[in-house]
Amino acid sequence: MKVVALISGGKDSCYVMLRCAAHGHEVVALAHIAPPSGTPEPDSHMYQAVGSAAVPALATALHLPLHVRETCANARVRKLHYAPQQGDEVEDLVLLLRDVIEAHPQVQAVCAGALWSDYQRLRVESAAARVGLMSLAYLWRRDQRELLDEMIATGLVAVLVK
Repeated sequence: MKVVALISGGKDSCYVMLRCAAHGHEVVALAHIAPPSGTPEPDSHMYQAVGSAAVPALATALHLPLHVRETCANARVRKLHYAPQQGDEVEDLVLLLRDVIEAHPQVQAVCAGALWSDYQRLRVESAAARVGLMSLAYLWRRDQRELLDEMIATGLVAVLVK
């Protein structure tokens, strides 16, 4: 399956791409939700922004096209289950995924490095379903010690930035 990887610049969003490949999928593009201009670390319920500056370098190193959209960083719906609402930061992801599909119509799935947040997982699943993509979450609910050992064994090098 052709996959777009949601990438934050963090180790989990990078590692999930390796898991996709191990399951026989091909990552053909990267997608990144960037913080609003002038706000390097917004108070977002959905998106990690601290590694955003590294994302273009990751795309270059991976030789993959990068699609970026700024977030409004406004969580209007804060309940666990998400119902689409205009002006919510999840809608930024829907628009980003639509941009990716327009540029790469062969994409069938989106992968994310979500580990334990039902809030994030359910929102990624909602956005993916609404644009006709399958959501892949190969790190979901993995034992964190086991997962970290696995990452180290693959040679993943992570740099603490905050």
